[in-house]
Amino acid sequence: MSNHAAIFQKVLEADPAWLSQIRRGVEKESLRVTTDQATLAQTPHPPELGSTLTHSAITTDYSEALLEFITPASHSIADTEQALADLHGFTARHLKQELLWNASMPCIVNGDSGIPIAEFGSSNVGQMKRIYRNGLSVRYGRKMQAIAGIHYNFSLPEAFWAAANQVAGHQIDDQALQTEGYLALIRNFFSRVWLLMYLLGASPAVCASFLQGNKNHPLEPMGDDHHSYYLPFATTLRMGDLGYTSNAQAGMDVCYNDLAQYICTLRDAILTPHSAYSQFEKMDNGERAQLNTSLLQIENEYYSPIRPKRVTQSGEAPVVALARQGIEYVEVRCVDINPFTPLGIDADTMRLIDLFLIGCLVDDSPQCDAVGQRQNKTNLQRMVNRGREPSLTLLSRSGVETPLPELAQPILDRMDEIARWHDAESGGTDYQQVVARARQQVDDPALTLSARILNEMSSRQQSFWQLALRYSREWHQQHLVHPMSDATWEAMTRDAASSLQRQTEIESHKSEPFEAYLSQFYAQYQSI
Repeated sequence: MSNHAAIFQKVLEADPAWLSQIRRGVEKESLRVTTDQATLAQTPHPPELGSTLTHSAITTDYSEALLEFITPASHSIADTEQALADLHGFTARHLKQELLWNASMPCIVNGDSGIPIAEFGSSNVGQMKRIYRNGLSVRYGRKMQAIAGIHYNFSLPEAFWAAANQVAGHQIDDQALQTEGYLALIRNFFSRVWLLMYLLGASPAVCASFLQGNKNHPLEPMGDDHHSYYLPFATTLRMGDLGYTSNAQAGMDVCYNDLAQYICTLRDAILTPHSAYSQFEKMDNGERAQLNTSLLQIENEYYSPIRPKRVTQSGEAPVVALARQGIEYVEVRCVDINPFTPLGIDADTMRLIDLFLIGCLVDDSPQCDAVGQRQNKTNLQRMVNRGREPSLTLLSRSGVETPLPELAQPILDRMDEIARWHDAESGGTDYQQVVARARQQVDDPALTLSARILNEMSSRQQSFWQLALRYSREWHQQHLVHPMSDATWEAMTRDAASSLQRQTEIESHKSEPFEAYLSQFYAQYQSI
């Protein structure tokens, strides 16, 4: 182990109470779909849910129909689950002939024109959000943007990094050690994310409508009606070529050896024109087609299964925030919605991700290099398309073809060790049980979410959309009867109303022309 990894382990092992201070927050996306037909909702965002521009907990992602729920950062998994359940319950009660689609891959979609782009009002910041989404539309197509997922935000308290730095002898300041620790975690994450995708992948099949017009996909029809397409051993098609990938970005050499290098790579991609995008000027409705003609319009356009993050100040660009004060938390972006659970994620999934991330922190983390990055990419592609294939091999750190269970064992052993620290602190066995189930899934691929989905489609002779609709209807009924106190309901109603008021106030203030606003925004990047 490197000095820092050894120190992080020493501090956590000596005082497992640090593990109870993990802060986590969940961002969960869900499409609104019609209750009867499972088609994408064409209605505007319900005003009873508030303003998508200013509401802190209920907004939209790419599409007007793609809701996003955001929980507060919390030390308590139970509190995070409660916050998500309240958001689902509040929303379900305000939907009319619609429900929340509890799967990552979309429902029945009627081409790009059937996927309405989200609207955020007339303010400069609202226009910027809208035009950014226009840019995603012309660059990648709208179907890819209608895929939903779960983002998991994770951090350890600043006091943990200060304690680790004390053990290290204060060779650097606390924030620098924190940033180095998160970068080391991220490097390990990339080399072993295939295991997380194996365990949590829940998108092995898609609706036939999602592939309309795409003749180059590798998927096979499932069943005689050709309503669904799949790959027999796929785990998470969402993370493959059908989902959040970009050929244009394939040449970006993003490295996590030091923060300055990461910032510089993204900054250059935002400031350097990309000739292929110069053709996009106007949308069919006359709106501006994109924010710029660069490889990236803003940082969020860079697709990655994990991101280093810092909470931004008003109007501040994400990499500027990172340059200002380093990494504050990491955002895990490769978690599929689990259709078998009412909220798409449950407490045990959160425990699993926590153990996985702590394992990435306390293990030695070799520097990024071209060979390692190619191996990571190869393993990821194999896992997406063939993750449950019998006798599948993946590349070890030394480049050797290795059976999946053999490669998984040391990762799970490390997670089990951390689970024991956790459970010793809490007096339970919750975390060890999570690792035990993960081992069972590695031993028997039929127990994975992706296998369960395909098995249920086959045994019930249901298409993907039929299966997802059945579960979404079941959970919708559960959301409608979710017990909410009068105080919670009233608070959420007030939040929605005050968010609409804030948007009105923002739009009523005289502001500079949009071009000047955008120019000021991009000027930030020149300063880092």
